[in-house]
Amino acid sequence: MGHMVIALITFLLATVCGGVGALLGMGGGVFLVPALTLFLHVPIKTAIGASVISVIAASAMAGALAAGTRMNHVRLALALEVTTTLGVLAGGLTAIYLSAQALMAVFAVVALTMAAVLVRQPAQDVLPVQTGLLDTSFVDPRDDTTVTYGVRRLPTGLAAAFVSGNVSGLLGIGGGVIAVPVMNLIMGTPIKAAIATSNFMVGMTAAASAMIYYQAGFIHPDVAAPAALGVLLGARLSTVWGMRAPHGLLRRLLLAAMVAVAVQMLVKAWQS
Repeated sequence: MGHMVIALITFLLATVCGGVGALLGMGGGVFLVPALTLFLHVPIKTAIGASVISVIAASAMAGALAAGTRMNHVRLALALEVTTTLGVLAGGLTAIYLSAQALMAVFAVVALTMAAVLVRQPAQDVLPVQTGLLDTSFVDPRDDTTVTYGVRRLPTGLAAAFVSGNVSGLLGIGGGVIAVPVMNLIMGTPIKAAIATSNFMVGMTAAASAMIYYQAGFIHPDVAAPAALGVLLGARLSTVWGMRAPHGLLRRLLLAAMVAVAVQMLVKAWQS
């Protein structure tokens, strides 16, 4: 295939990945990395380099769209970013020395682990409770109701954020794959607020690992540029709809996507 055709396919794949990623608070990287490696046979470290650039673009778009509803909990995001960034730096440095097969296997294990967590998640969203710690509120666009809640188990959330950042640094997926379930299930953040907060965070998280991948030579403009543009478009199209989507639908989409990606990456790792 010619370079223009590959760039176009990359753009289209990234648009879909960015749309689904922003819808679920992941920035698109969790889907973009396997899409580039499985369909276009891009080396996984080059795909991760393109992903971290794309995640930054998608985060900026999704964060701006969510700002009007106050859905993204900025104070919670900044608190979690402290340990997340430490995890990113550790994971990014480690990723340079791991084989492509090992990275794919790690990716699959993480995806399956979080899918198992989601299976245990209750069908209904968490009950919002004011705790006196980082209490805030947002307007749910689905029914224009005001939801007020506080943060539970902050120390546990900070520890989980380090793991989230480590996974992000290793795999270039922005950390949302762990951050959303952690904020929702452990910290008591409503699912839509968790997704919006994760979308706000993943850009900062990816920026911390972008320099590492750039200096290692894994960010290739011919892959990263069309991927970033596609993810940006996808994030723009899906974020507004996602704010109005029911909790159960978001949960089912997230579960199905994680299982599908994990299986594909396991197959790819086995064949490598």
